[in-house]
Amino acid sequence: MLSLSFLGAAREVTGSCFLVNGTGARFLVDCGMVQGGRDAAVRNHKGFAFDPSSIDFVLLTHAHIDHSGLLPKLTREGFTGPIYTSEATADLLKVMLLDSARIQEGDAERRRRTRRNSDRNDPARNPLYTQQDARTCLKQVRALPYDTPFEPAESLTVSLRDAGHILGSAIIEVTIEEGGLQRKIVFSGDLGQPERPLVREPTPVSQADYLVIESTYGNRVHSNFDQTREELLDILQTTLRNGNLIIPAFAVGRTQEILYSIHKMACEGHVDNLKIFVDSPMATQVTRLTKAHFELFNERAKQLVQWHASEPFPPYLRFTESVEESRALNQIKSGAIIISASGMCEAGRIRHHLLHNLPRATSTVLIAGFQAQGTLGRKLVDGASHVRLFGNDIPVRSKIHVLNGLSAHADRNALLGWARNFREPPRKSFVVHGEEQSAQEFASSLQSELGWEALAPLAGSVFQLGEGGD
Repeated sequence: MLSLSFLGAAREVTGSCFLVNGTGARFLVDCGMVQGGRDAAVRNHKGFAFDPSSIDFVLLTHAHIDHSGLLPKLTREGFTGPIYTSEATADLLKVMLLDSARIQEGDAERRRRTRRNSDRNDPARNPLYTQQDARTCLKQVRALPYDTPFEPAESLTVSLRDAGHILGSAIIEVTIEEGGLQRKIVFSGDLGQPERPLVREPTPVSQADYLVIESTYGNRVHSNFDQTREELLDILQTTLRNGNLIIPAFAVGRTQEILYSIHKMACEGHVDNLKIFVDSPMATQVTRLTKAHFELFNERAKQLVQWHASEPFPPYLRFTESVEESRALNQIKSGAIIISASGMCEAGRIRHHLLHNLPRATSTVLIAGFQAQGTLGRKLVDGASHVRLFGNDIPVRSKIHVLNGLSAHADRNALLGWARNFREPPRKSFVVHGEEQSAQEFASSLQSELGWEALAPLAGSVFQLGEGGD
């Protein structure tokens, strides 16, 4: 009997992991890390709810760590099969997983230095995985083109479609023949907002027996992009005269889209004399990889790249590499746009820039992406007057501006618009990748507006995908 287990991202946004179990194959869709919250490290170190050696293969929707970040751990604990993903995602993983491993090793070393002897049994004192584990895992990655069916196992066909979320993101269609029945499961992965910078529109899908669909913004509607550009322009013009603009941004996707948006405003003559610093070695590598996959850009992005190449005086843009270069940015009191990872302010160089700029009333922190519960970014969004950074209580005097219109996630209307491409309702739709309220409300929207049978599964729940749909 074919079954589907929800092992992560069920009524929460991070930790994507779904187990499909049939008579012919046992495989995962995603194997992501939990991010945010005090118990994240403990949950990530906890053993898998299955035997990793029993998994035949993994299908990966995209490179973000909350979808891919536990793959090296999976390999270390016995998984030896292939990891199928898109060509661009395969390239991004070479950067993402090694960087994640370096963070794991560094965090574990700090815990060993600072924790008391009584904490010696804390599993987080040891790295979740090492750089060598990541390198071993990367050998198992198999890069595949979009829209080309392949057969990872007998009686099982998979196709990857462009999800329009970040470079290489994929909707995964799985068709399984079992017991004389053919059933199609579609995993949306993270869907992009239509008419976004850089990436193409999410690919329409017209048929599925079962649908697993994200709901990060399932109960919210983004500002339209023109309005968002006006907000960003106003922030640039009012902040840079006397202060700095600090932008926590995910190295994959968000950094490149922000660069696109700022450069487009310069191209149109709305701003000039900009000084932009991308202070993230990983974002620098990802930006280079993004350029290498020029064929995946939409037409607007291709035109802007051509303008930048021919413009005699483009905006000043510097990618900082060394720690010394990064520290030097904190001596700048005004006029700098500093884009740095991590996007939720939980690690990386962004925390140093926040340390120096949060106390300054003249500076602005621009939050341009989803902030999970328990993260420093979420505390800033929620209006914290003080935050803890490097063991110190830091006052928040800077302006905190939330710009959801730059989100790479589809909002409620875009999710419903994508769902309307189905010729008839799936037998059952499972709403995932949303905090509880968002997931529940989007499931209700699918029921009330499209007449679908939809629910937000609990973590650990298992559904039998039989002839009757249950």
